[in-house]
Amino acid sequence: MCGLAGLFAYRDSAPPVAPDALVRMRERMITRGPDDAGLWLDTAARIGLAHRRLSILDPRPTGAQPMWSADGRYGIVFNGEIYNFRVLRAEAARWGLVFRTQTDTEVLLALYARQGAAMCARLRGMYAFAIWDQEAQALFMARDPFGIKPLYLHDDGQTLRFASQVKALLAGGGLTLGPEPAGVAGYWLWGHVPEPWSLYRGLVSLSPGSWLRLERGGRRRQGRFQDIHEVMRGSDSQPGTGPSVVDEPPAGGLQETLRDSVAHHLIADVPVGVFLSAGIDSATIAALAAETGGSLRTVTLGFAEYRGTAADETILAAQVARRYGARHETVWITRRDFEDVLDDFIAAMDQPSTDGLNTWLVARAAAGLGLKVALSGLGGDELFGGYPSFRHLPLLRLLARPFAAAPAFGPWLRRAMAPVLGRVTSVKYAGLLEYGATWEGAYLLRRALRMPWEQTDLARTLGVDAPEMLAEGWERLMTQWAGDPLLARLGSPHAIVSYLETTRYMRDRLLRDTDWAGMAHALEVRVPFVDIQVLRAVVRCWPRGAAPARAIPAKRDLAASARPPLPEAVVNRPKSGFSVPVRDWLLAGSGTAQAQRGLRGWQVLVADRFRLAGHP
Repeated sequence: MCGLAGLFAYRDSAPPVAPDALVRMRERMITRGPDDAGLWLDTAARIGLAHRRLSILDPRPTGAQPMWSADGRYGIVFNGEIYNFRVLRAEAARWGLVFRTQTDTEVLLALYARQGAAMCARLRGMYAFAIWDQEAQALFMARDPFGIKPLYLHDDGQTLRFASQVKALLAGGGLTLGPEPAGVAGYWLWGHVPEPWSLYRGLVSLSPGSWLRLERGGRRRQGRFQDIHEVMRGSDSQPGTGPSVVDEPPAGGLQETLRDSVAHHLIADVPVGVFLSAGIDSATIAALAAETGGSLRTVTLGFAEYRGTAADETILAAQVARRYGARHETVWITRRDFEDVLDDFIAAMDQPSTDGLNTWLVARAAAGLGLKVALSGLGGDELFGGYPSFRHLPLLRLLARPFAAAPAFGPWLRRAMAPVLGRVTSVKYAGLLEYGATWEGAYLLRRALRMPWEQTDLARTLGVDAPEMLAEGWERLMTQWAGDPLLARLGSPHAIVSYLETTRYMRDRLLRDTDWAGMAHALEVRVPFVDIQVLRAVVRCWPRGAAPARAIPAKRDLAASARPPLPEAVVNRPKSGFSVPVRDWLLAGSGTAQAQRGLRGWQVLVADRFRLAGHP
């Protein structure tokens, strides 16, 4: 995993690319790649590529980036991993190609030279990359289907700027940016900035599973090569039958696919560790990783506030580590530690979020043990129904749908009940009848930190001069999310909730926070459950139409892939999530932010550091 950046002055009227701007963008991402730095600028100063390298595969100097094809036509900057690169490399070798490195980067160059954009559907991994075609004077970019790896763009109509982090684009300068209402409103609603937006108007993410090709002069083409919705419908091209060919899935069904995914995610020329908690997801990852042989290292966080409670992960995690022969390390965190690192943690955030602290802390611990790569159980809840939302969302819709025929009743009841409920419980309950009848509305009730009707009062409380900005942002958000016609086509409540959690909460918050939090410590975090073959294997088990009823894969099915079996105490442990006592730490201090319900105080604190309170 690395950091990439680039500038493409594609219009003749654009100013030439400034090398110092490229260097500033690159160096803003130094923790993403402390092992090496690369820079290339064409002689006409119309295109420049920059890279910071974290050496995971083939750490020799020949693996440095930007990397060029043997004929000098194609150059690439790449962030991520292609887990099936050995299969693809063997195929390319049969074409007569001779490789100079053992990297997946060189395989990408070879595939693009022969297949162009069609090669993207063949990639299994987490990735964002940019390839410059010197002969065609064209830039090609692509991003993985789940959105594991970020790729941010800003196009002013003359110059395209791109980078792995928002702050890298800002460091390059030359941008005229105002606040993005959808990004600001999204943060106050969800506690994170939802894709494709950022906090800044015109600075957006490349869509997951899509590619973009931009030529000198401005001719532009783009397309989608993998759609998670289509995979969840079971209607995408399966291996061996169409354009989305990747290496064939293993025989043996879901459990063998899980084992195969973990094996692929262990491919590295450096040691790979595991983030281990007391939950089924990470324990299964540790068990499957142990099957491959070699030395396994596991890391767990412990919090003094949780000692002796159900939230204490340390005892069961150590038991799991012993069962699978791992070298285990428990790292204890105190409130004083939190206070000491708070400034560093928020400074590492690429965009504001109420999450990420747990990953930042455990990544810091893993990096302190000398690790460059760690596996995470992220994605297990989304695929195997681990969240309460799989039960709550269908129930919310059942309760609210009888009132859908009287749309004015819900807002009236909410206005009457919100002031009362806000004093004793979550104000969100007041919106049950107004929002609960649709999947998107029910999901908002389940995941939102604040509701839309609170935004005007929030703006006044925080001293924001333009509450209409938040209202505009909410409208823009709903233009994209409300009434999503794709949801009904998924066929079952479980599939709908899985899709919502995968493409909202996981993509917009968990994956993004995992990326910047891990890379803040030069640690690559890999997510074996967030894998296209695993998704296909799970979806094949879902009941469809008139097919005979069958059980939807659940956490016990995930645990069943472990050999020897997971400890019963882990399998039977109630779902609690991997939490950090942020609220307890805040309450131990002083100030108005600490007194707010749930994580709202933390949300205000983070916003204040990003200057969202006074200037959204």
